[in-house]
Amino acid sequence: MSARPLEGRSTAAQLRTEARERADRIADRTGHRPRLAIVHLGADEAAAVYLRSVSRAAERSGLEPVVVSPAPELATVTDRIAALNRDAQIAGIVVTQPLPGHLDPRAVVARIDPAKDVDGATAVNAGHLARSEPSPVPATALAVMRLLEAHELPVAGRRAVVVGRSSVIGRPVALLLLAADATVTVCHSRTRELAAETRRAELLVVAAGSAGLITEEMVAPGTVVVDCGINPTANGVVGDVAREVAGVAAALSPVPGGVGPLTAMMLVSQTLDAAERQLDTLDT
Repeated sequence: MSARPLEGRSTAAQLRTEARERADRIADRTGHRPRLAIVHLGADEAAAVYLRSVSRAAERSGLEPVVVSPAPELATVTDRIAALNRDAQIAGIVVTQPLPGHLDPRAVVARIDPAKDVDGATAVNAGHLARSEPSPVPATALAVMRLLEAHELPVAGRRAVVVGRSSVIGRPVALLLLAADATVTVCHSRTRELAAETRRAELLVVAAGSAGLITEEMVAPGTVVVDCGINPTANGVVGDVAREVAGVAAALSPVPGGVGPLTAMMLVSQTLDAAERQLDTLDT
């Protein structure tokens, strides 16, 4: 068996065309492009990869990315985010992660106005997601769902296993899968007999941040596998799923080229949503 590749680039290209049309309409009404502020701190390579991906997607979609790199001190960072909240020309704000170790991500993200939180990172928007209420959603989790939809892979009734419980990917994707009527198990670093859990999956989503964690013997034949890993190595960026898994899975998202291109486009789409909501507020 050779796994069907769940590539995300073609769907991202379609979404980019739609996004540019929306951005053009907003620019016609406001006189400027919708602006996405990207708060980037430190020198982590995974965060740098994310920054480049989001900036490129925003530019190609007709948005104006604004990279903000304050000194990595909480008071300085929160002051800059407060200024972005007040700036009427900033439609959305996203913080690249991981942050430098001395900064608490929750303390940083908490300063973002939920109306401009286009990555669904604030407690307010996380609460909306937990209650299945409309809100911005963490972009990678939303990209997983969009990837499955684009490849016409059913979710309802499936046994889904999510490896990883971060607030950025694991937990939100589990909630989205639940909302789509999957039966969901969440695994993490304390899970006993991880391989036994992953072999039970019909749909396996891996977001552990550990290169090659999921190996061939951990996947049942015919499983749909979505790899959310971004792990920089000397040989380039690799995922959390070993390449050999393609020999047993029914479908596997590549890294790069799978979830990544759609993650950036989910941020673009939610930034446009925020910009349109701001315009609607001005019109009322």
